[in-house]
This record gives sequence, structure tokens and C-alpha cells, in this order.
Amino acid sequence: MTETTFAVLALLVLAWAVTSDLLARLNITGPLVFAVAGYALGNSDWGPLSVDVEAPSVHLLAELTLALLLFSDAARVNLSRLKRDVRLPGRLLAFGLPLSVVLGSLLAAWLFDDFTWALAGFVGATLAPTDAALSAQVINDRRIPMRLRRALNVESGLNDGIVTPVVLFTLAVAAGQLGVEGHDGGSDDGGGALFALAVGVIVGLAIGSVSARLMTVGSRRRWMTTGARRLTAFAAALSSFALAVAFSGNGFIAAFVAGIAFRAALDDDAADEENIVELPELVGEVLAFAVWFLFGAALVPIAVHNFDFTLLAYAVLSLTVVRIVPVALSLLGTGLDRKTALFVGWFGPRGLASVVFALLAIEQLGDIPVVEQAVAVVALTVLLSVVLHGVTAGPFGSRYVRLEQADEDPGAGPRSRHPAHGSSQSPTPLRSDQP
Repeated sequence: MTETTFAVLALLVLAWAVTSDLLARLNITGPLVFAVAGYALGNSDWGPLSVDVEAPSVHLLAELTLALLLFSDAARVNLSRLKRDVRLPGRLLAFGLPLSVVLGSLLAAWLFDDFTWALAGFVGATLAPTDAALSAQVINDRRIPMRLRRALNVESGLNDGIVTPVVLFTLAVAAGQLGVEGHDGGSDDGGGALFALAVGVIVGLAIGSVSARLMTVGSRRRWMTTGARRLTAFAAALSSFALAVAFSGNGFIAAFVAGIAFRAALDDDAADEENIVELPELVGEVLAFAVWFLFGAALVPIAVHNFDFTLLAYAVLSLTVVRIVPVALSLLGTGLDRKTALFVGWFGPRGLASVVFALLAIEQLGDIPVVEQAVAVVALTVLLSVVLHGVTAGPFGSRYVRLEQADEDPGAGPRSRHPAHGSSQSPTPLRSDQP
């Protein structure tokens, strides 16, 4: 990334910051703004900015972004509070997520004859995790029952970390199946992925728990300056990722597990005293804008160049059938009606994790035509999700509220379309540990 590109990105972040609430009221999300800017300014066919998607710095930026967000999302989950209402998010993660991976993989294998089973599995797993930032208006709308908002938020906060081992395993096997240089196609591909997973778990547990306990000791003995807790969390996120990579482990898993271990090692009073994970979360969100810019500059053109009806069919089915059917099945027996199951099923936008996984595929598998097609599938699906979920978040949320009110009081008639006083339209999603 050149100095000019960095300067433009900084100015775009500034412009977004001062207009974010205005754009949110117009149902325009940050990812959409930066993806469009990337496509317009960084496209290799006409863009004035130079963006090399194969540059090591680009991949490091994307990987660090996902690691920081994995850590902060995991560290936000208050397990003791979640136990009070674990049924919905538990079903979505334990049943809905695996069903989405399987259904998406089978669909990819059926529609794309050239895909190996591992490459089809990669596509299915890459497009299974959701991103709450793309439907923040729904998650922050206080008119919608907290139970549903918490379920969507916890699901999006944890499913990318849960599915990461599957994505990396399928990439390792696909490299062998496709004869990528450095892979012989043997069974060691999967074994190497499992070893990296084990190292990531061990490093994450160690860094997360030890850093939290050290922070607690330092705070109680008044060794720490104001704001040092946030810096501790930020350092824990970075060090877990970096140390795991240094030992040939999985940095994403390390960051995710470190976030869970970090939160578990803190007592509730210490965790609630201040926004401890604010710094890794904030840095991750800023870096995410750069990743969305890269998405528009590098991945959207791949989707455009490979566009055909089959690609579009998969993207549409991925956002509808592949998401809604597993969600509806996982919610059977919960007492939720059909409109609620459809509402939860629709608001499963694909986002940052899918983009980073697509960049990993380019890095590890190269520019083989079949790999480019797989990346195009992911890119087109994410692009449609950014547009459709961003535009429908506000209107669909209001419609759901009106239908709920009509069911509760059939004679009352429709109520105001505007959010209740205090309802947030901020692009930052409500976190799962909030009441």
C-alpha cells in the first residue's frame, strides 16, 4: 500500500466519522462506502491508486484486523450473563452454523463442477459466519426484543472464530488437491492444519488467562496508569496472534481463544469497571475500513470478471436458502413464530471474516482459475450482502416491530415507523454482554 493510498484511506475514515449517523439514517453502511471507494479508486483497470492484493503487507493488514476483532468479540461475551438466555444463540451456533457450512458446501459442489470437495468446503465455510456490523440498525433497535438482538449479536461474535479451523483445514487440503507449489497432496496437509489449531489454542489460553491475571494484580496494587487496562487487552490480542504465528500455529484461533480466556479470567466487577477491550475493538474497526477498501479494489473486480448466472445463483441462494433453512431448523421447538425465524434468518450478513478468508485463499492457493472462481463466489456473495442487508436493516426492522405490535394488539393498528426515543442508529453493534 503506497503513501498516497494510505492518505486517501485516512481522509475517507475522517469523512465517514463526521457523517456516520447521517449515512446510517439513509441505510448506508461503512463497509458499503469503503467498498465502493475501493472499487472506484483502486480498481486496476482505471483507478488512480495502486493496490496489490498479493503484497505481504495487505495480507498482514487483513489478518491483524480479523485477529483484533476475533479477540474483542470473544472478550465481550459475558458467559455468566449469557447462561441466563443461552438457548437461542446456542442453537444458532451448535446447529444452524454447521448446517449452513454443509449446505453451502454441497451447493458449491453441485453448481461448480471444477471445484474439489475441499474447495467447495472452503466456500461453504467461508460464507457461513455472519457480521453484525452490516445490520447494526437491527441489533441496536431497542424496539426489537432483546432476546433476538442478543442472539444475533452473540452468533455473529462467535461464529467466525468457530468456523475458522474449518476454513483453514479446507484450504490446506485444497492446496494439496490442486497441486499448489509446496504441497504434495498427502495427508500431512490436514495434519499440519490440526497442529496449527492445537498451537493456537494453547497460546491463546496461555496469553489470555495470564494477561488478565497480571492486569488484575497490577490494578489492585495500583501499578497501572489510567488507560493501561485497555492497552493490556490490546497487547494480549496482538501477542496471542503473533506468538502463535511464530510457533507455526493458527493466529486467528489464538486471538479468539485468548479473548475467551481473557474474559473468563476477569471477575464481572473488573470487566464492567471500564471498557477494557475498547482499544483492540476500536483499532480493529478502523483497520476494517481499510480491508473493505481492499475488498472493493481487489476482490470485487474478480467477481465482475468472473460473473455469470451460476455465480449469481449461488450468491442469492447463499444469502437466502443456505442461511434461512438452517436457522429455521435450529429454532424449531423454541416457540418462535415463522416471521421471527425468517427475520433472524435474513439478518445473517456476510462480512469481514469472509473477505479475509478469501484473501487467504489467494495467498495460499495462488491465481489458479478454479481458485479465482471460488474467490469470485465469495466476493459476489459478500457484495450482495453488504448492499441488501445494509439497505434492508432499518425498513425490515421497523416492519417486524409493526407485525409484532399487531399480533399483540390486533385492534391497535399500526404505530409509528420511527424508532423509540433512545434507540440507537449507531454503526457499532450492541455487544452481547449488555443487558
